[in-house]
Amino acid sequence: MTTYESKIVAISKRAEDIYGMLSDFRNFTPMVAQRVEEWQAEEQRCSFKYQGKGPVGLKIVEKEKNKTIKITGDDNLPMQFYLWIQLKEVAPYDTRMKITLKAELNMMMKMLLGKKLDEGVNAMAEGIAAAFNTI
Repeated sequence: MTTYESKIVAISKRAEDIYGMLSDFRNFTPMVAQRVEEWQAEEQRCSFKYQGKGPVGLKIVEKEKNKTIKITGDDNLPMQFYLWIQLKEVAPYDTRMKITLKAELNMMMKMLLGKKLDEGVNAMAEGIAAAFNTI
C-alpha cells in the first residue's frame, strides 16, 4: 500500500466536537447531498453516485472516541484504500488533525494519481479545518 499523509492542521474546536461530526456519515448530508447523486447515509455507511458513475460506498471500519476514524470503500471501488482521520487535542479548543490515506495502487496508477492524492489529502485536511474554524 502507498501512504499519503496530510500536513497537520489546527482546529479551534474540541476533539469531541470534531469527532462527533466526522464519525457519523449522516452529518455529511447537508454538505454533499447537492454535489453527488443518490446520496444515502447511515451512521457507519454511505453510498452515492458521482458524475453518473457508481454507486460508491464508504464505511467506517474503526473508531477510537475523540481520536481516530478509519474509513474504507466497499466492493464497488476499483482499488482498496483506508483513510484515517487522527485527532489530538493539545489544549481546550485547540485540536490538531492529520489525514492519512493508504491505497493499493499499481505502478501506473501511482504515476497517474500519486501527486493528486498527495494534494488531495492536504486539501481535505485544510477544508475540514476551515469548515470547523468558521463555525
